[in-house]
Amino acid sequence: MDTLRTTLTGGTACDVCGRLPHPRRLRLTLAKLVAIAPVELALHAAVLAAHPPYLVSVAVLASVTTALVIWVVEPSTMRLLRSWLHAPKARPRNGIGTLWRIRVTLDDRAGTLESVTRQLSVLDANILGLHVHPIDDGVRDELVVSTPDDVTAADLEDAIESAGGRETHVWPTTALALVDGQTKALSLSARVVADPAELPHAVAELLGAQLVTDRATLTGQLPDDGTVLKVPSPWTGLFAFSRPGEPFTPAESARAHRLAELAEATQTLTR
Repeated sequence: MDTLRTTLTGGTACDVCGRLPHPRRLRLTLAKLVAIAPVELALHAAVLAAHPPYLVSVAVLASVTTALVIWVVEPSTMRLLRSWLHAPKARPRNGIGTLWRIRVTLDDRAGTLESVTRQLSVLDANILGLHVHPIDDGVRDELVVSTPDDVTAADLEDAIESAGGRETHVWPTTALALVDGQTKALSLSARVVADPAELPHAVAELLGAQLVTDRATLTGQLPDDGTVLKVPSPWTGLFAFSRPGEPFTPAESARAHRLAELAEATQTLTR
């Protein structure tokens, strides 16, 4: 998964040290201070000892210091301290950290996902899973990330929204969220084939939604914000699933309808 993270955050690679992730700000600042302070002190001491005119002192200090820092000191320091600069933070003892599920809407244009992953990397968040759903006004991305224990849902929301994300939702999750989506869909399909009556429960599990069981709700006015999905039922005519705050995507609707078709075909064959 670190390969996935490197691929998605290619724009954050260190310009000096190659393809490694950009060092964290605190370590980079400390490294530059350690490298530049002795050079600054030595140059100031040498110039002041020579007692040149004021303007000459300023010109010499500005030009020589800038040249040395840019061309010699900073690159050399980055190479010498490479292992320390790019060393990861200590992970929690469980080896994974806190797991989060994130759903966010992004503009469908180059660079938006890279911006999100760059902001997540600042929090030392590691992307473990990614699914992209095309929608009318962009793309809706689902991510599973691990973070250090001190990172909160609010931290993740702020980071993602600062990168241009909208309609962001963040929930704590478990390792079950890392199950491959295709494997999960096939397992649920096998459940429906074995027992078509499992259809509503399979769809609810597949989409992370709740089955609407209140008949009054079904016959009344349902929300038209995309948070309720209607699926044909081989028995009752209609199933409805609700996911407040998370509109269903066209791809999710298609998957649910395919499961319904599978249940209907299975029931027909077993008659």
